[in-house]
Amino acid sequence: MQYRLNPKNGDRLSALGFGCMRFTRRGAAIDQEKASREMKRALDLGVNYFDTAYVYSGSEACLGQFIKEYGCRDQIRLATKLPHYLIRRLDDAERIFREELKRLQTDHVDYYLMHMLSDKKTWDRLCAMGIREWIAEKKKSGEIRNIGFSFHGGAVAFRELVDAYDWEFCQIQFNYMDEHAQAGVEGLMYAHEKGLPVIVMEPLRGGRLAGGLNAAAKAAFARVNADRAPVDWALRWIWNHPEVTVVLSGMNDVSQVEENARVASESQPGALTDADLDAYRDALAALLASVRVNCTGCNYCQPCPRGVNIPTCFANYNASYTDGYINALREYVMCTTLRKDRANAGLCVKCGQCEKRCPQGIAIRDELDKVKRRFESPFYRIGSAVARKMMKY
Repeated sequence: MQYRLNPKNGDRLSALGFGCMRFTRRGAAIDQEKASREMKRALDLGVNYFDTAYVYSGSEACLGQFIKEYGCRDQIRLATKLPHYLIRRLDDAERIFREELKRLQTDHVDYYLMHMLSDKKTWDRLCAMGIREWIAEKKKSGEIRNIGFSFHGGAVAFRELVDAYDWEFCQIQFNYMDEHAQAGVEGLMYAHEKGLPVIVMEPLRGGRLAGGLNAAAKAAFARVNADRAPVDWALRWIWNHPEVTVVLSGMNDVSQVEENARVASESQPGALTDADLDAYRDALAALLASVRVNCTGCNYCQPCPRGVNIPTCFANYNASYTDGYINALREYVMCTTLRKDRANAGLCVKCGQCEKRCPQGIAIRDELDKVKRRFESPFYRIGSAVARKMMKY
């Protein structure tokens, strides 16, 4: 495993971090046995940074059970997050933090983040409640070792947040599709100049850069190295930047853990060739020509009060342009319609709650209208009604 130093404290952090948002579920519950196997394999391969959050349903408890089961608390750097959007007064922060420690079965958090800060105004609201003093208390007691924030927003807002407090690390979305979006490479460089470790999330853009490449993008990469998988290409691009400290990957299979750990051990800053970089540019141009909705599948828009599975709707909609209409329609019907609780775009009543939570700033209601027009024809409505009747829904 490759390790990169935290310039703030000299901590050796694994270049690959385990993102604990996408554990396999059996019904509503996380498959603990499977998740523990995956985390143990990662630990054995040198991964020492594990990232979860209060709002990742069941994730903190799953990670806590793993830590207890294998007695590995001292081997890992544990990261979790405070959901500022659920805090109305300082007591809420204390209550949530105590609950997180209980779920994680620990007495301290190594890397604690203000979750999904989007601008300085939001941070100022927290400061007015006394969050600075609360953090100072937790730092003094040792319950929080490093304080940071995760960010979705523009480069200007990112710089303002970095300068608003004496942060010890930050977390941004960064991949070869988002080099100049959100905080982007400009934000990455600014944080590095300030001496902040940068944790990268969404390296595969919700899987888009793994299994969602169109033929032209695949061909661009294959011309340079036909044996290198899309995931390999995506991760190498990020690790090529020496300013990146950790890249989080939401792994939910042992084979994914092993493959990502292999790439992490091979990927050094500045190692990409001119031919490699040309392949990224060509692949990106091909991808941007076919993407209709810029959704990463992060699920922050969920749950919808009407039950619409927004990320799935958008994934199928994008696939209808990149992978063929018939296959995408089939997936749309199976994933949103032929289930006990429907989740199709036509259920949207335009309440707008999703748009307030979307890190990408997507006009979700307008885009769901487009999904509905693309898929939900009169034939769809008749066919789905008959199919649901036959299935006794």
